[in-house]
Amino acid sequence: DGGLFASAGAAIAHGLRLAEEGADILDVGGESTRPGADAVDLETELGRVIPVIEALAKAGHRVSADTRKPEVMRRAAAAGACMINDVSALTHDAQSLGVAARLGLPAVLMHAKGAPKTMQANPSYTDVVQEVYGFLEKRIAACEAAGLHRGLLIADPGIGFGKTGRHNLELLHHLARFRGLGVPLLVGLSRKAFI
Repeated sequence: DGGLFASAGAAIAHGLRLAEEGADILDVGGESTRPGADAVDLETELGRVIPVIEALAKAGHRVSADTRKPEVMRRAAAAGACMINDVSALTHDAQSLGVAARLGLPAVLMHAKGAPKTMQANPSYTDVVQEVYGFLEKRIAACEAAGLHRGLLIADPGIGFGKTGRHNLELLHHLARFRGLGVPLLVGLSRKAFI
């Protein structure tokens, strides 16, 4: 929601409402990774997400932890998160891959070019489809080598993350190619500026 429901109480109420409206997975994050966003320190992120994850999981809902930080992944799993959603594909922190493998939860591996603060400054690719596919293929292989089974992985081409409108359209036009990765595909399109 981009911070529209920043307090724990508001976020929990919103999550419950989304579940009532039919959401299968509630994705909870405490650090914006939108273009231009500043990083958030560990304690702030934990304070934002752990109470929300705990409450929504206790209410019987499937909760995804949207984070780049291994300690948040650990604490979120302990609070009841059943999935990790990492916009850096487990590359932001050297410990992330090992932590995700030990947790053994499904993990979304997203492609993003550059850091959130500057990724939209001037993104360029020779062949965006080939480069994004290649990145995701390598991350899937790295996860398998670390002990995170392919059956737990989900690939996300990262629409809007270090990509121009043309790049986004190229990826959407060639989504079928990503079936070759052999894992489910997640494509996030809601509230994207290029639309």
